[in-house]
Amino acid sequence: MIAIAPRPRRPKPVRRFPPEVLAPDEVRALLDACNTQTLPGQRNRALLAFVYRTGLRIREALEVRPKDLDLERGAVRVLFAKGGRSRTVGIDAGGVAEVATWLNVRQRVASGAVPAWSPFAPVFCSVHGIRLTEAYVRRLLPHLARRAGIAKRVHAHGLRHTHAAELRAEGFDIGIISKQLGHASIATTARYLDHIAPWAVVEAVGAREWRLT
Repeated sequence: MIAIAPRPRRPKPVRRFPPEVLAPDEVRALLDACNTQTLPGQRNRALLAFVYRTGLRIREALEVRPKDLDLERGAVRVLFAKGGRSRTVGIDAGGVAEVATWLNVRQRVASGAVPAWSPFAPVFCSVHGIRLTEAYVRRLLPHLARRAGIAKRVHAHGLRHTHAAELRAEGFDIGIISKQLGHASIATTARYLDHIAPWAVVEAVGAREWRLT
């Protein structure tokens, strides 16, 4: 009798849900959910505003140091980007104001109780000058979302998605968006935008004429 080998089981496909982009009032509620009566709360608010207005990956944002910031010109050097590619990105005046507020607080504290906050420590670090972890941010965001009453799934990459979707909605050239996000090619950015902000499909179908009257 010939033994028949069992058919190998196919792995179950991973269900991927469409990204949920946050509306401006939801981002505002998320920032306001940070307890700015505490140093970590002030830092967290600045960090989330920074990611929202630059579109950096969380890992990239956590590596930024004060010397990488040129707030007068609205520029941020990203030296530890994905794939080892460094780049410079822009940040608008509102984002600059949030980061500048945090840096002022950090400067005052560094000369007193927390000397570990040196100019060489990451901008967004612990009170002991230690780099925050991505796991910390992943835990933080759902907690703040619940406090803010946001029903959407809020996750570490969501603010990057929101930044990219807003740039597209505001009519930015895809080449600019690609450089801001640090993609290897415009083709990658096009696929990324079609996934997170399929406005062309939505608007085209939404413009159809109702013919049942």
